[in-house]
Amino acid sequence: MALSKKAVHFGAGNIGRGFVGQFLSASGYEVVFADVDDAVVSALHEQGAYRVHEIGGDSRVLEVSGYRALNNRRQLDEVVAEIATADIVTTSVGPRVLPSLAPALAAGLALRAGDRDPLVVIACETAINASGTLGSIVRATDDGVNAIWADCAIDRIVPEQSPGLDVTIESFFEWLVESGPFDGRLALPEIHGVTWVDDLAPFIERKLFTVNTAHATAAYLGYTRHLDSVRESLEDPEVHAVVAGVLAETKSLLVAKYGLDPDEQQAYIEKNLERISNPHLPDTTGRVGRNPLSKISRHERLVGPAAQLAERGLPSDHLVLAVRAALDFDVTDDVESRELQSLLRSGVGAPLLTQTLTGIYPEHPLFPALLAVFTDKLASLKAEASARKTPRPVSA
Repeated sequence: MALSKKAVHFGAGNIGRGFVGQFLSASGYEVVFADVDDAVVSALHEQGAYRVHEIGGDSRVLEVSGYRALNNRRQLDEVVAEIATADIVTTSVGPRVLPSLAPALAAGLALRAGDRDPLVVIACETAINASGTLGSIVRATDDGVNAIWADCAIDRIVPEQSPGLDVTIESFFEWLVESGPFDGRLALPEIHGVTWVDDLAPFIERKLFTVNTAHATAAYLGYTRHLDSVRESLEDPEVHAVVAGVLAETKSLLVAKYGLDPDEQQAYIEKNLERISNPHLPDTTGRVGRNPLSKISRHERLVGPAAQLAERGLPSDHLVLAVRAALDFDVTDDVESRELQSLLRSGVGAPLLTQTLTGIYPEHPLFPALLAVFTDKLASLKAEASARKTPRPVSA
């Protein structure tokens, strides 16, 4: 039987298949995956179904089928046509890739019949105001687009995976979507797992500055100590102390900014430390630390809370330590890692690197602390280069 609702989901990775796509399918949507990875698109076509293994307190196995898949680089016209007749578009491509979807969305919206309901767009990215930012790019092309851009916060741990379409994922999840943009234009869609909230900001920053901040800090510090897993990192006393310090700093920000109950936030911290060190969800420091340029950017999990703390005159020493550790992240199969290391070795001075990579400028109260860590990193690289050039003494 044909489904009456259609969702186009950009990004057929583990979150796309195992979280967003699975929930949309369970909600009665025909899901059309759009991805640039030929191997993934081909596998989705050939298999016709895949399994989602939820592990944790309520372990179970779910099967997803009845979907379609397109390559949004080679089959762009077909993707645009699907958007034109879709009810909802969701994404899980990463914040840096998200703007590249704007042309396809703009083209699809331009083809939509005038009597169709607004297209609902929910960017499921670990970034603040992701849907709104995407909407602003599309509206710059055509201000009259008939769409609702609803920001969301997602929270679910996906560990390192074996090859294939099946996804292993934790049973715990949180998918919060703001209801304000609907404003009576359209009934809230019935999507399994979604909690609709009036004000998303406290939830986005609570998750980003607790779960993602702790995860990244443990990964970068663990990587510098040659520890393979996040769990091993958190078992290291020195790493644990910095992670605890980081979370104490972000807690002070969240309590001051949103009036969160300190005891409730502490309970949230402890719950999430338990989650990221779950032995059933082993995750590597190399995977969690990927995309360091994104993670040290202005509004992300490390610099974002540190900047807000500095603006309030509150300490952010542990967050700055985490930024310093991120500068040591050097994983050859991660594009952003290679780009970061290339920039650090490019000969550009510490002041300009600090501004360019973190978005923090000299007049900001956080700038001196960040400048110090970039200066320290460049000095370290210079010392390493000098040591390599120094000839070894010849034995008598």
